[in-house]
Amino acid sequence: MERHYGWVIVAAGAVITCLAMGAMFALPVYLQPMADETGWSRAGISGAMTVGFIVMGIAGFVWGTITDRIGARPVIVTAAVILGLGLFIASRTENLLVFQFAYGGLVGAAGGAFFAPLIATTLGWFDKNRSLAVSLVTLGAGVAPMTMTPLATILIEAIGWRQSMAVIGLTAVAVIIPLGFLIRSAPQVQLQPSSSDIAPAAKEPSRIGEIFRTPQFIILAGVFFLCCAAHSGPIFHTVSYAILCGATPLAAASIYSVEGLAGLGGRVLFGLMGDKLGVRRVIVGGLALQAIGIYCYIYVTELQHFYMLAVVLGLVYGGVMPLYSVLARDYFGPKVMGTVLGGITMTSSIGMAFGPVGGGYLYDTYGSYHWLYIASAAVGIGAALLALVFPPKSTNDDLATAQPA
Repeated sequence: MERHYGWVIVAAGAVITCLAMGAMFALPVYLQPMADETGWSRAGISGAMTVGFIVMGIAGFVWGTITDRIGARPVIVTAAVILGLGLFIASRTENLLVFQFAYGGLVGAAGGAFFAPLIATTLGWFDKNRSLAVSLVTLGAGVAPMTMTPLATILIEAIGWRQSMAVIGLTAVAVIIPLGFLIRSAPQVQLQPSSSDIAPAAKEPSRIGEIFRTPQFIILAGVFFLCCAAHSGPIFHTVSYAILCGATPLAAASIYSVEGLAGLGGRVLFGLMGDKLGVRRVIVGGLALQAIGIYCYIYVTELQHFYMLAVVLGLVYGGVMPLYSVLARDYFGPKVMGTVLGGITMTSSIGMAFGPVGGGYLYDTYGSYHWLYIASAAVGIGAALLALVFPPKSTNDDLATAQPA
């Protein structure tokens, strides 16, 4: 049995997510040259990303459900073509609405097609090292800001934003499609139980309505929603807060780089801990630490302290995020993973959308970011408490999984 092929899936998935997410989230780099050339407002250009978040969440659910029926390979190949087409149209248009449709609609729809299918397929290949494998696939998304964004910056300076966007889109298609053909479903075998510390379902639900009505899905989606709602506001507004505290714009922007680097290590570290200690325990501890770190921002005014918190928060939320997929696999089983992951990803996208808007409202209302961090920390504590509701695996569960079928 070629179980080792799972690591090929992991490597291909990491590269695919790096290219796809990097191509989509490079829009801030294009913002200034686009506004200068076209005269479009920054709000109008940024609106494409807002549309992209919404579309990506909805599309992730649709793509995930399709993956359960036909597999990940055709989904990934199709999405790669849509991604390239969206970026190419966006790079050529002179109309803002067309740009928003191309970048927000097409690129957003393509962006939703990679997470759920790739993670669902990866989970099917692993009985041991499951948490680590999933974390390594998502490593590509963490590397993207440190690779694709600088590449876009260099290309913009050399050939302009239009050519840069088109080149990156075509390059992504040229690389993702061949890698997509390496993605294949795991052989249909009985996997050994993982080191999960939650109770598996007595009967795995198979229909969408059954899945979404289970308390486990509701709790998992709720935790994912609260987790993203907690950290999205601080991530979006911390650069502005650091500037208000006296940091230069360049130094403040470097906080993101520190968070990104810490997130890479967090994915590996939390993946290893999830396999060793149990996913539920690691998620609860990580969410509690995230809430504490967010709250500590109200006491921070010096740049070096911003960096210290960036390390902690990058490590934690970068490490926790992939583990929700492992938790879902341990409860729902492999057959409906695309649907489940698509559903929780959709809720997480909604959570991400609340943070920036809520943070801006709190600052406009109170003239300070302190209430943003207090509110976000409270939401983070809520996520940790909700995660405790997952039923832990009992001794009887362990004995049952040890018995032969």
